[in-house]
Amino acid sequence: MKKQHILITNDDGIYAEGIQRLSQCLYENNSYRLTIVAPDRERSAVGHAITMHRPLLVDEISYLHNPDLKGYSVNGTPSDCVKLAIEAILDDKPDLVISGINRGSNLGTDVLYSGTVSAAVEGLILDIPSIAISLTGNGSSASFDYAARFVCQLFPLLLDAELPAATLININVPTAVEKIKGVMATKLGNRRYRNAFEKRIDPRGRIYYWLAGELVEDDNEDVDTDTRAVREGYISVTPIHFPLTNVNILPALKNVLEKMNFKA
Repeated sequence: MKKQHILITNDDGIYAEGIQRLSQCLYENNSYRLTIVAPDRERSAVGHAITMHRPLLVDEISYLHNPDLKGYSVNGTPSDCVKLAIEAILDDKPDLVISGINRGSNLGTDVLYSGTVSAAVEGLILDIPSIAISLTGNGSSASFDYAARFVCQLFPLLLDAELPAATLININVPTAVEKIKGVMATKLGNRRYRNAFEKRIDPRGRIYYWLAGELVEDDNEDVDTDTRAVREGYISVTPIHFPLTNVNILPALKNVLEKMNFKA
């Protein structure tokens, strides 16, 4: 029986603990063929950036904790890694892309900035089912192992369920795993920050700004949002849809353009 081929990536860098724990969990299952392609260093919060104005360098590496796990280190973004892997490095298209395990949450509107989620989105763009998984805090080795076991148990069920091809699954696991109450199917919540920029002055008297916002919790959020679920001690599993076109307003928009009567 042919083993399913899984492409593993992240935005914390190829030597980060999260991706090593995840890859080891999948390796121990012995049911999958694994390819690890990840940034050579941390690339958090780069969104869906891709590299266009310099060459991408690829180095083949072996993980020190398991010499049987081989991967490719790329001097680019998470989206670069997925695109490069599928279109240049791999001989065959993977059956699944898993991005993570990220150190820190990717909840609500923060998914727009997330390199972890963007890597999974790149998988969708290339017609491959994709999962992003994050641990909501710094975490311990035990909490990374817990998150890895959770996703290893969940994703075969997701594949069997034949979810729509244009949907990625975004998972957030609370750091205090001993207090987890269960798992919830959720929708994206809203993440807002207060005083997002701190103003400072350098030794030469020039003003500069440091992004250092304080998260504002919304206690009135719906009970089925990812932000509230995690805050209340649940693992959140959120389907994120792509593409982003709001097809419901296309007829109204066409009507507006007809009234405009624009002459080119």
